[in-house]
Amino acid sequence: MNTQTILIVDDEKEIRDLIEIYLMNEGYNTIKASNGNEALELVSKNNIDLIILDVMMPEKDGVQACMELRKTSNIPVIMLSAKSQDMDKILGLTSGADDYLTKPFNPLELIARVKSQLRRYYTFNEGASESQDVLYLSDIVINLSTREVLKGEESIKLTKTEFDMLAFMTRNVGIVLSVEKIYENVWKEEFLESENTVMVHIRKLREKIEDDPRNPIYIKTVWGVGYKVEK
Repeated sequence: MNTQTILIVDDEKEIRDLIEIYLMNEGYNTIKASNGNEALELVSKNNIDLIILDVMMPEKDGVQACMELRKTSNIPVIMLSAKSQDMDKILGLTSGADDYLTKPFNPLELIARVKSQLRRYYTFNEGASESQDVLYLSDIVINLSTREVLKGEESIKLTKTEFDMLAFMTRNVGIVLSVEKIYENVWKEEFLESENTVMVHIRKLREKIEDDPRNPIYIKTVWGVGYKVEK
C-alpha cells in the first residue's frame, strides 16, 4: 500500500471528492484544499509528496500558488484547468508545474500521471542532494550525478557539451548570460571569437529540449546580449 500523501487543491468540492476516491483506491493518503492560500499553508505543515492543483480558484489561483511554492520546494505539481489553449498550458508549466491536464479529464489518466510524476521524482532524488545533484527546469529534470536528462517521461540524449551548457544555464536561471560567459564556463578556456560555437550548440540544444525550437520557451535569446534560461 502507498504511504505517499497527495494534496488535492480545487475550489469545486465534487472534483476534490472524486479525485480523492480514485487516489484512496490506489492506497494514497489525501489532504484537500479549496484555494491556493490554504494549499500553501497545508504544504508548510505536512509532508506532501505531490500536489494536484486547479488553476482557476478564488483568493490565490493555481499559477500564483505554484510560483510561490517553487521558491522553496520541488514537490511535483500536476495542474488542472478548464482551459485547453496552448498558451494556458505553457503558462502553467512555466510557473513551475510538472504536468498539465485539461478538464474534463479521465480520472484513470490522472492516476497514471500521478504515478509517473512520483516515480520520476523519487528516482531522481533517491540518495541525492536536491540542491546539488538535481536541477529542475519546468518539466525537465537534470541529474548532475548520472548526467541524465528527462523531459516528462522522455529521456533526452545530450552530448557532454550540451549537458554542461544546459546545467550551467539552469544553475543561473533568469540571469542573462553573455556568449563569452557561457563559452568560458562550458569549454573552460578563454573566449576567442567563439560566438558561432556557442550559437551552434544552443541551436542543437533547443532542437532536443524545445517542442518548437523556433519559438523556444526554455532558452531565450536576449538580442545583443546573450541567452537566458526561464522556468
